[in-house]
Amino acid sequence: MNKVFLIGNLTRDPELTETSGGVKICRFGIAVNRNYAGSDGERKVDFFNCVAWRGLGETVARFAKKGNKVAVSGSVELRQYDDNQGIRRTGVDIVAQDVEFLTPRANGGAQPDDDYTAPSSDKKKPQLQPFDDDGDIPF
Repeated sequence: MNKVFLIGNLTRDPELTETSGGVKICRFGIAVNRNYAGSDGERKVDFFNCVAWRGLGETVARFAKKGNKVAVSGSVELRQYDDNQGIRRTGVDIVAQDVEFLTPRANGGAQPDDDYTAPSSDKKKPQLQPFDDDGDIPF
């Protein structure tokens, strides 16, 4: 089974691009604190590159920004490529299947775009009409 759960802070703003086939892909990085401190007393941090595809990628790009805390669940994917010098390299990506935004809105967390308008709550609610109840049970 290849499953990973990470909670961390975005290290950069998400980058939304599109494949040549028109599929949306969002790349972002997260920093995850380790559960223990090193011999110097400082907590170590691991950095992960994450990828979110299609609608999830669009959602991450729209609502997340650098510094936001997120929970990512997905799988680990290894990819091999040749760098500019022709050296074979291995990259590790977390392919997100679910991303949950954990930063509260008041602290700059996930918020809709500026052109989004929330439904108005000042509309009049319909009033219930009284009815004549003679006390008989209808069944």
